[in-house]
Amino acid sequence: MTFGLNRIPTREGAPDPRRRVSLWKTLLGIGFGAGVASLFFTSVAVSFASEAPQSSPEDVAAAEHRRLFEAERYPSATACRTCHPGHYREWSVSQHAYAQLSPIFNTMHATVVKRTNGSNGDFCVRCHTQVGMNLEEPVFMSNMDRNPVSREGITCVVCHRLENEYGKISGRFALVEGGLNTPVYGPTGAGELKRVLDDQGSYQLTTDPAEQGRVVHADVEHAAQLSTSGFCGTCHDVTLKNGFRLEEAFSEFKNSPAAARGETCQDCHMGKVPGKKSGYRLEPAAVVGGMPTAPRRRTNHMFPGPDYSVIHPGLFPHNPQAAELATMREWLSFDHEAGWGTDAYEKSASKDVEYPSRWRTIDDRYDGRAVIDSQMELLAEMKEQRLAILREGYRLGELKVRKASKRGLKFEVEVRNGTDGHNVPTGFDAERLTWLRVAVTGPDGKTVFQSGDLDPNGDVRDLHSHHVHDGMVPLDKQLFSLQSRFLTRNLRGGEREQVLPINYSLDPLPFVRPEPFSVILTGRPSDARKHKRGIGPLERRIAAYHVKRSALTGAGDYRINVKLKAAMVPVNLVLEIADLGFDYHMTTGDVIEALVAGHMTLWDRTVTVSLDGEKPIFDLAGSPEQARRDGKGN
Repeated sequence: MTFGLNRIPTREGAPDPRRRVSLWKTLLGIGFGAGVASLFFTSVAVSFASEAPQSSPEDVAAAEHRRLFEAERYPSATACRTCHPGHYREWSVSQHAYAQLSPIFNTMHATVVKRTNGSNGDFCVRCHTQVGMNLEEPVFMSNMDRNPVSREGITCVVCHRLENEYGKISGRFALVEGGLNTPVYGPTGAGELKRVLDDQGSYQLTTDPAEQGRVVHADVEHAAQLSTSGFCGTCHDVTLKNGFRLEEAFSEFKNSPAAARGETCQDCHMGKVPGKKSGYRLEPAAVVGGMPTAPRRRTNHMFPGPDYSVIHPGLFPHNPQAAELATMREWLSFDHEAGWGTDAYEKSASKDVEYPSRWRTIDDRYDGRAVIDSQMELLAEMKEQRLAILREGYRLGELKVRKASKRGLKFEVEVRNGTDGHNVPTGFDAERLTWLRVAVTGPDGKTVFQSGDLDPNGDVRDLHSHHVHDGMVPLDKQLFSLQSRFLTRNLRGGEREQVLPINYSLDPLPFVRPEPFSVILTGRPSDARKHKRGIGPLERRIAAYHVKRSALTGAGDYRINVKLKAAMVPVNLVLEIADLGFDYHMTTGDVIEALVAGHMTLWDRTVTVSLDGEKPIFDLAGSPEQARRDGKGN
């Protein structure tokens, strides 16, 4: 198998996909025009390219002292877990909790910073680890070396230590510093907290760390913004400093029927049922020493969505038991896929196997397995929630047969937006892949047509597929995809599609600069734009397919199978950023394998059509049996 320049194969029969991409090699072969960028990336090269750094005892002591001090600035979610175990469990597996841990995000952010010669700065990462940026950590480094609270991503203090109302500010805001007893901000104020503090016989709480008792926040400042959609818009409407509108989830919502009715983001994304207004549970907000507080409106902090974890389950979900048992690097050496810590493995494993020092004893491996099993159970629960919310947003409608004869088969598939709150996909829609996988089989059971199938890398066969680019597989000309596209302006006019919205240029020093004029006049920045392909609230899109006469295999019944599928991001994004390597010592092949394994089928419907000239209409939103609605068509 032959691959073009810089192509990274990932399937059987190709060169080994599990080779590591050396960050050192990449950096030494690239000249940076900006000295700061060069020094910056060189200084962090070891983070991804090497094993655990060797530190002196003095360095270790200094690091631990620094972390203790930083914990007094921004408490960990683990500290909040003591009184809020339900909230913690939901948050621990959420996209908010995964925001900074994602190796794909970390490398994509680093790639953007590199290609813009450092001028993009903390623009991306400040939304994913506000704590890290408030602690003035490096913009790009391994998560294994970040402060533990920093790698918690959108952790408790990010929302509940926000004193000011910022509006749409693309995630740049200051957090209130202080230890666990520092006042927090909540939607209902401090009424219940004051009652609990006064009831020392039941709860035994204190707001003074020097006193005996369970230390809690001294006050709950009323923050009305927490219950508004505008609070979500602080991060979920992203406009670059040059005017490029990268994400518009909040703007879409503000112009939606749901907003016109007075509904909020929280109504659909923090209620009983993911993705639809369904009310809230009535439960205690806290449980202190086994004593619950008074029931109140209880919001769900799981926030399911299109993202999913591609990293070792010892690292995510967040789990204090996992952190106590082993470090992140030690967890990476626990081979859970081989079955370590299971009876089946331990009873049959050779005594000659050499284990990492942390997992040398069988008891340690059983302890590790117990943690992994609990992690996998929570991840499975999150997968169900992800399927539920995506099914709320994406719906199949009618399949209309326009032509069914020996001269060919033509049909249309309707895809609907099931929500009236925003577009689907929304947010980072230029990297959200949702598509139709359509296959037609003839009377003999052989496939006569397909669209939406994957290339050997796991990409759909569009213009960004490396295999299509290299002429190894044909372009899928009938592909239906809702992924938006980045378009960048060329030096001498015209535009081109790109995976990342960074212009190709003869200038060796591309920078992200503020526009010299108001983008209100043009509606977009001068150097890039986004071609949105999503579906508006309660709207629909039609996918048209044509099976040519030459592909048909004779008279009889033809089965049309339609699958509506969703992926976190396309594989071509991983390949676009792979030259910087990935965190947790993951190879490009590791990331792609986990990414493709997470592809989800939202809907799967099959209908049967005869080449008899009739033009039936099928309701794909109905039962799987697909009762025929109209045998005459339109």
